[in-house]
Amino acid sequence: MNSVAKTSTNQVVQTIDKESRMKGKVKEHGELIAAILSGLLILGGWMLSKADMNAASITLYVLAFCIGGFAKAKEGLEETIKEKKLNVELLMIIAAVGSAVIGYWTEGAMLIFIFALSGALETYTMNRSNKEISSLMELQPEEAMLVSNGEQRKVNVSELQIGHVIFVKPGERVPADGMVVKGESTIDESAITGESMPIQKNIGDEVFAGTVNITGSMSIQVTKLSADTIFQKIINLVQMAQSEKSPSQLFIERFEGTYVKVVLTVVVLMMILPHFLFNWSWQETFYRAMVLLVVASPCALVASIMPATLSAISNGARNGILFKGGVHLESLGSLKAIAFDKTGTITRGTPEVTDFFTEEENETEIKQMTASIESHSNHPLAKAIVRHVVKNNMDLVEIEGIKDVSGFGIEAKIKGDTWKIGKADFVNLSQDSTLFGVPLDDFTEQGKTMVYIQKNEKVVGLVALKDILRTDAKKALQDIHDLDLATVMITGDNEKTATAIAKEIKLSDYISDCLPENKVEKVKALKEKYKVVAMVGDGVNDAPALATANVGIAMGEGTDVALETADVVLMKNELLKIPQAIQLSKKMNRIIKQNICFSIVVIMVLISSNFLQVLDLPLGVIGHEGSTILVILNGLRLLKN
Repeated sequence: MNSVAKTSTNQVVQTIDKESRMKGKVKEHGELIAAILSGLLILGGWMLSKADMNAASITLYVLAFCIGGFAKAKEGLEETIKEKKLNVELLMIIAAVGSAVIGYWTEGAMLIFIFALSGALETYTMNRSNKEISSLMELQPEEAMLVSNGEQRKVNVSELQIGHVIFVKPGERVPADGMVVKGESTIDESAITGESMPIQKNIGDEVFAGTVNITGSMSIQVTKLSADTIFQKIINLVQMAQSEKSPSQLFIERFEGTYVKVVLTVVVLMMILPHFLFNWSWQETFYRAMVLLVVASPCALVASIMPATLSAISNGARNGILFKGGVHLESLGSLKAIAFDKTGTITRGTPEVTDFFTEEENETEIKQMTASIESHSNHPLAKAIVRHVVKNNMDLVEIEGIKDVSGFGIEAKIKGDTWKIGKADFVNLSQDSTLFGVPLDDFTEQGKTMVYIQKNEKVVGLVALKDILRTDAKKALQDIHDLDLATVMITGDNEKTATAIAKEIKLSDYISDCLPENKVEKVKALKEKYKVVAMVGDGVNDAPALATANVGIAMGEGTDVALETADVVLMKNELLKIPQAIQLSKKMNRIIKQNICFSIVVIMVLISSNFLQVLDLPLGVIGHEGSTILVILNGLRLLKN
């Protein structure tokens, strides 16, 4: 019942999202058309009024006011009624009407035109920031070919349940997350991971909804409901990011209401006091009050943050970095340290054989017997050994009898010989021994785990395994250090293993022998030391630490709990995306500061010029609205890679 409700809700959300995107495009086009029509009417009015202002020119100006200002006037009034506070939109409409009242029809109409144009540009920014999610939604299949009792029938993806088998032909998009149970093909996963090269998929491999099946037909067993797919999570995360505002944006919005009240109060005083204090004429006094109303409006200041933030979030989504809100994107630029989980984050999370030593004359037999015995174990080390041997095209043999000695190793009988595979104690070997000409302490210092092979009381082989570093770990850590950030690894591994990894990737510090339940305390301690700290992890046990850090960063292949708890998700599991995200945050914060400083300076210069009576209304309109357009365009620079 719950799963049906969940999928139905997901369909509704997708339908609403498509409708909202359509409304966004209609709004963008409508605002642009209104601005253009307003501009053409102003041009006509100006040409008719060259000799003298007349009824025809005034009529065209009034039409320009109505067409260009309707959307903003409606938006301003609705927001004022809803929020019970004044806003910039109303301020600009009052300024334009005031200009017309004192006979400056052209200037008032120009104010409406440029204000409408900047509004259209801001709507374009909003729609552009939604471009990636819109294209993703269009890639999501709505139907799937369900295989049941040997027959195929088309069903809506919302009807698919875990365990269902679906059939996907070449050229079709995979409709659900699942596992290949029949057939093989190459898959284009660029929509999910950003990986440009197609990936070969065989039986047992995982596939994702929204990816493209290129070469062969496949039968796929569904492993996730349509509402829980990686594809849907990407969409949900981007939607969440676009709706959550940064601290800077929230401050500006709180500041806007107070500022508008102050401006209107000062304008009212400006209509009266200069006449008596400076002996200005009533016409000059009212004119200067209208100019003040125009130039003091904080349009550029209000537009300094949101377009830049949305552009940065869009840029990140396009490059596999999903931010759950502007607040987290903004915080990344203030980081002083980053804490890393080890397994599955810095390392791949699965052990691999790095060294395999045997008696030379019996190498083939020893490797074959070792893999054959280990194939009966589910231990990660055993699986790694089997993968290593099978990779070299070596067949496994039948085992006569086998005994698993918990915590030590495995014992087997093969053709009358007794084989033991496991720890040093299990084969009666001292840890400080030298075996096959190699001091075992060397492996320990390198953070490797040793598995010993014994045949009839004689050690005949040694396997060294290690959880290999991610290929981009060293470069990512170096890039992070170049940004003057400290790096700390938090791991449950012993001191020697932690030391080896810390040396290999040049970590600033590490914390070893850390139990999962202690990770939160370690992150809190790092926050006390460094103030602003990020935590990077992928597992269920990392979720509390991700929530505790100022910014939680999850690997895309991580558990659902980690993905839901984190503030930032790296969809391609690339650590190199972390310094890229930090640089994007720093660039965004820098552009926002530029916009705010520029806006304030423009407002101050225009207000000062007005009081000195050297600024005319046309220049005030151009300076004010021009600065608004410039800060929006400056924010749009963040859309570039």
